Amino acid sequence: MKKELSTGFNTRQYMQDGDFEIFYYNDTTPAHVSSHRHDYYEFYFFLEGETDYEIASRSHTLVYGDYLLIPPGISHRPVFRSTQVPYRRFVLWISTSCYERLCQTCPDFSYVFDTVMMEQEYHYRSDFIQFQQIQGLLMEMIEEYRGEHVFRELSLNLKLCNFLLHMNRLIYDQRHQVAPTYSNVLYLNVCDYINNHLEEDLSLDYLASFFYVSKYHISHIFKDNMGISLHQYVLKKRLQACKNGILSGIPFSEIFPLYGFNDYSSFYRAFKKEFGLSPKEFREQHTLAEDTASIFT
Repeated sequence: MKKELSTGFNTRQYMQDGDFEIFYYNDTTPAHVSSHRHDYYEFYFFLEGETDYEIASRSHTLVYGDYLLIPPGISHRPVFRSTQVPYRRFVLWISTSCYERLCQTCPDFSYVFDTVMMEQEYHYRSDFIQFQQIQGLLMEMIEEYRGEHVFRELSLNLKLCNFLLHMNRLIYDQRHQVAPTYSNVLYLNVCDYINNHLEEDLSLDYLASFFYVSKYHISHIFKDNMGISLHQYVLKKRLQACKNGILSGIPFSEIFPLYGFNDYSSFYRAFKKEFGLSPKEFREQHTLAEDTASIFT
């Protein structure tokens, strides 16, 4: 977690002017918090701590990735079993006026909190995929919230709508048991992560740690779905990226270390095995094709 995104905890339990506020708290010595209630909506996402949470006179033991949906007027407070463990969480406050305005624009926005209030169920548990999705959306929101980018307000409104839509679908799927199989979701998420992080560590050890599964399991489901090993898939994707880099005119000396090759000779062998040409031959062939095309245009 980026250190500059954390907020020093304060006892303010009211919203300042605005549609919503979002915080990432990392308290090394959590302080006592009395039971309280708000006139706004709260989303709470737990990351770390020895913490129980009391909501409407019911106590819930929190584990990594749990989240709480707390409507206005519902009493709640954290109860610390130990103050020796850092207390980390995201907190999102949404004003009633903002929430009502969104619901007037599209009544479907009301689904998540309508369900919470009807069932009086405020505590939910995420799996590792849901955890990654929720944390990613909150990180995007808080980075925009703390930033000064052009069109900031428009971007924040869109991110808030996207987050509420995501939570609507999550709660709906949990209630109706509509969800893809675990293995299929894991496979798709691993592929998506690889495609977006080709320049980073994509070792089996790292991916297994990132997705909270065993190396055996992640290898097994990948081979079943793709027909090749995880290592082969990563290699093919990186070689394709190298190929695109060559077409863009990037020097060989810059391309191969960027995509995880330790030296040029290993890059050369892998590239020629995959495409039937050496990197130099491929570039020359492409240059020749471009020159020939220019003659006839």
